[in-house]
Amino acid sequence: MRKVFLALVTGAMLSGVAVADDVKIGIILGFTGPIESLTPAMAAGAELAIAEVNASGSFMGGTGITSIRADSTCIDSAAATAAAERLITSDNVNAIMGADCSGVTGAILANVAMANGIVMISPSATSPGLSTAEDNGLFFRTAPSDARQGQVVSEILGDHGYKSAAITYTNNDYGKGLADSIESNFKAAGGTVTINVAHEDGKGDYSAEVAALAQAGGDILVVAGYLNDGGKGIIQASLDTGAFDIFYLPDGMIGDSLPTDIGDGLNGSIGDVPGTDSPGAAMFTEMAKAAGFESGPFSPESYDAAALLILAMQAAKSTDSQDFKSKVMDVANAPGQKVFPGDLGKALEFIASGGDVDYVGASAVELIGPGESAGSYKEILVKDGKNTTVGYR
Repeated sequence: MRKVFLALVTGAMLSGVAVADDVKIGIILGFTGPIESLTPAMAAGAELAIAEVNASGSFMGGTGITSIRADSTCIDSAAATAAAERLITSDNVNAIMGADCSGVTGAILANVAMANGIVMISPSATSPGLSTAEDNGLFFRTAPSDARQGQVVSEILGDHGYKSAAITYTNNDYGKGLADSIESNFKAAGGTVTINVAHEDGKGDYSAEVAALAQAGGDILVVAGYLNDGGKGIIQASLDTGAFDIFYLPDGMIGDSLPTDIGDGLNGSIGDVPGTDSPGAAMFTEMAKAAGFESGPFSPESYDAAALLILAMQAAKSTDSQDFKSKVMDVANAPGQKVFPGDLGKALEFIASGGDVDYVGASAVELIGPGESAGSYKEILVKDGKNTTVGYR
């Protein structure tokens, strides 16, 4: 039965089946910029959930949902807020799946979402500062805070026997929040941080930054940056000069393009990215392949973000953000019937009949505190030119 349903979902995605467009979800991600290699699969994940719902015909009496993409750029807050403003005022979206990077996400939340009263669920904005940002109950994220990632990085470094580390981070909310979390957790565990310094994205030469890192020394270089920008530049310059030959890669550095671009010099490096070995993760991987794309970093979380928006609307019997914002936590958590990828149609029917659901989804969603994921991570080892998963945290 699941195979038949997957065929319906795939057909809806690939054939462009027309659906009613009276409900719109904006998908704002960095289709250009320092994580542009990650965002196609992220957008496809969100659109897979929408296609699944449209194929079921079970959303609000058969109402269709359309998605509208916009470019956050990941790093240009002015461009991101303008794009989000267009989604709301010109395209009339009912909710936003996104944004991706923490700085632009915070800017959209403060300047656009709150002003217009629009719910947004980010699949990948991880700055700890977003946990306490004013949001009027409109902001959620299916990604965990970097307060949690800092703990995970410290554990992995310790388990691999590293006693000292140099840290460089992209000079924005994401980079600084993550670097500070890594430093505090690593020091608390008895490790030594030799230097914790920012780098700017968009430069052609990182020799000065790498020289300072090399002078400080350390058993490993933690690069809390972006895989398509300064983080990659730091690694390449380190290898070219012999400053470091082993690297720790947090989530913004995990993607197929980095080992491809760097080559054999990245082998042996370690890292982490949100992910689980849950049944839902395996289901999503199967569904993604059937739909013509590979599950990648944050694409399960993107599927889950879109699904939660839709389920919350159904639970509220309204597509108005002011009505359904209070339902997001309800549909995401127990008690209720557990919902996995491929189950969205049945879940919508169950909600319509008065039932409660506990959305587990593709990333084992459990929203805590201010509406963010509790946080599970894949442990990554770069081996034979590829990111390989060697465990879960």
